[in-house]
Amino acid sequence: MELFRALNVSASGLHAHRSKMDVIAENLANTETTRTEAGGPYRRKMVVFAAKPLESFRAVFDRLREDGGGVEVSEVLQAVNEPRMVYNPAHPDADPESGYVAMPNINLLTEMADMVVARRSYDAGVTALSTTRGMMLKALEIGK
Repeated sequence: MELFRALNVSASGLHAHRSKMDVIAENLANTETTRTEAGGPYRRKMVVFAAKPLESFRAVFDRLREDGGGVEVSEVLQAVNEPRMVYNPAHPDADPESGYVAMPNINLLTEMADMVVARRSYDAGVTALSTTRGMMLKALEIGK
């Protein structure tokens, strides 16, 4: 039934945007992290979305019948930009010669803007789910 497919697509979008919100929260929590297990300052992470892959016509037909396609998080990338250098010779991670500390290059405004976009996309998915649910209930009333 097409309405179930709409529910599945909306649910996949909700899951993907929730994952993006989690990554943004991690970025915001680590804006001052100067030491990681990998060494060096924390690097900003970014979520990449992709359509769920479909291999063949038969797979397309089966997938549309089963889960309705949708979107998924294909990968979470780390930023490659250089860390921001801050002069603080008293910091334990400061370079002893220069006194500079390598800090994460995370822009709070960018993270907050990404969070607003993710939240509005999540809200749009919830609205689509609510609308689909309402249409299903109306369809059931017709059958009475």
